[in-house]
Amino acid sequence: MQFHHHGYVSGDPRIQEAAGTGIDRPEELPDEMDVLIVGTGPAGMITAAQLSQFPDITTRIVERRPGRLAIGQADGIQARSVETFQAFGFAEQIIQEAYRITEMCFWKPDPADPSRIIRTARPVDDELGVSEFPHLIVNQARVLDYFGDVMRTSPTRMTPDYGWEFVSLEVDDAAQHPVAVTLARTAGPDEGALRVVRAKYVVGCDGARSRVREQIGCTLAGDQANHAWGVMDALAVTDFPDIRTKCAIQSEAGSILLIPREGGYLFRMYVDLGEVAADDHGAVRRTSLDQIIAQANAILHPYTLDVKDVAWHSVYEVGHRVTDRFDDVLPDDLGSRTPRVFITGDACHTHSAKAGQGMNVSMQDGFNLGWKLAHVLEGRSPAELLSTYSAERQVVAQNLIDFDKEWSALMAAKPEDLPSPSELEDFYVRTAEFPAGFMTEYTPSLITADSSHQALATGFPVGKRFRSAPVTRVCDGNPVHLGHHARADGRWRIYVFADAAAPAAGEPGPVPALAEWLTTSSSSPLAATPADADPDAWFDVKVIYQQPHSEVDLGAAVPAAFLPRVGPFELVDYEKVYAAAPADDIFDARGVSRDGAIVVVRPDQYVSAVLPLTATDELATFFAPLLAARPVSAGV
Repeated sequence: MQFHHHGYVSGDPRIQEAAGTGIDRPEELPDEMDVLIVGTGPAGMITAAQLSQFPDITTRIVERRPGRLAIGQADGIQARSVETFQAFGFAEQIIQEAYRITEMCFWKPDPADPSRIIRTARPVDDELGVSEFPHLIVNQARVLDYFGDVMRTSPTRMTPDYGWEFVSLEVDDAAQHPVAVTLARTAGPDEGALRVVRAKYVVGCDGARSRVREQIGCTLAGDQANHAWGVMDALAVTDFPDIRTKCAIQSEAGSILLIPREGGYLFRMYVDLGEVAADDHGAVRRTSLDQIIAQANAILHPYTLDVKDVAWHSVYEVGHRVTDRFDDVLPDDLGSRTPRVFITGDACHTHSAKAGQGMNVSMQDGFNLGWKLAHVLEGRSPAELLSTYSAERQVVAQNLIDFDKEWSALMAAKPEDLPSPSELEDFYVRTAEFPAGFMTEYTPSLITADSSHQALATGFPVGKRFRSAPVTRVCDGNPVHLGHHARADGRWRIYVFADAAAPAAGEPGPVPALAEWLTTSSSSPLAATPADADPDAWFDVKVIYQQPHSEVDLGAAVPAAFLPRVGPFELVDYEKVYAAAPADDIFDARGVSRDGAIVVVRPDQYVSAVLPLTATDELATFFAPLLAARPVSAGV
């Protein structure tokens, strides 16, 4: 990480200096704010963490509980989420405490004695190497803690406002703060008191029974629940040999999904409780813990499970539902108004827990929305940017529902009913990229260009997440991952992959010409950066040369566009110039043309455009509508 550019830092550099709304931040919930987030689940906390990086935006996040979550229901952390944690600065810490999934065991009835189970397959978890980050298991409460740390150490010094429950809202588009929200106090001496606060935008992250969703007229639609599962986080003594390995277990008595947990002893079991009758009326939810344990032992035969302690357990029915929109703009109003209220996570999509997608997809909802709200509120972008949230994430949610239906059906099926004995494990390996979080592909829109130049960088598909790769930092020869330098700071990234010509002082070429245009042209996106801000405050521009780092002359051959002067002392930032790593050339690894390419990446790490080095007109055209913002004083 980089620091000292504003003066010597003797303490923890992760604690940013308070600024803007973080200076003398009021402890009590104010009457007016820019953004009100309802709910401190994964979607709410990542949205708040992203907004906390913008000092001039007042964001508050309310939670009906009196304090932090102690025991989280979700625990699966896919590799895409760990990439996101890297952007927020805590990937290394959470990896250290988490359980890492490296393989998955499949157990089925023994053909010689179907009353017993045997191991039938043991595939590795990420056979294709879709990410440099691992697949983890860690308590959701700890994920929320890490996002809370990001908020507390941000310039805004944000913390959740506990003990407030959302009641209702009303929208008046003509008002400076259009959304009036009624809250009820759930803790403290004034418990039960009602209060009205006003916000420019409201984000409902309040779960499957979302009141925010109800207030904007959205309803969940989809399949009714028809299969029940008991789930428990347990400490036990067992002779089952794979208790510390993720397992899918199918037996004559039913199925179990076994998830080892962090810490070396705890594990989670999803235990098949069977089909739910149409006239059940919720009776299955009263299944006792003892009944869940007994069913687990029946499925595990001939192995036994002696449960010593259960930290948490529940019973749930599998249902697959998604709303038709994720904001308050009705279909008849599309194009005539922009949204003021949004819903995220379980408020707009519900599914089974066994695919490990709930927390992961919810966090990507929040990451997608957070920077867009910030750009609109700061005046960087027009309010139309906010309409892309529902358009993008509703499609992702539907794809998740479709995937989870198939995975849940396979998990619940009896082995003899599957088309082939290896159907479950084949599906797990075949679809590995989807549950890892890497199948999301945004279609052309205001923030995603078409793929007409995709051949210039085939390994950076337009609309998909930017897949990092090793490079060498020129200034010090350090091997680093290119994508790991990109923080969740709201900046667009412009990666300039140089052509094959060796960089030389004063020599013409597409890279020097592009650099000159970026820093001098009025049509360059960098020209929109405020005059009193660092030149890279809105756009982070990096160059990657094909030559070894020792052949790149920082002092004479690298254009100033890639060596911006930052901070009050106008110090040179040397960490924007890279070279292809000798042992793992990024040009080969990501299919980048030796003629060079521009790769534009949005603040939430998805590729927005791939262009030729000479395509300055196309680059200007792409960013023009994103930078034609209304003044902040106009009431955005």
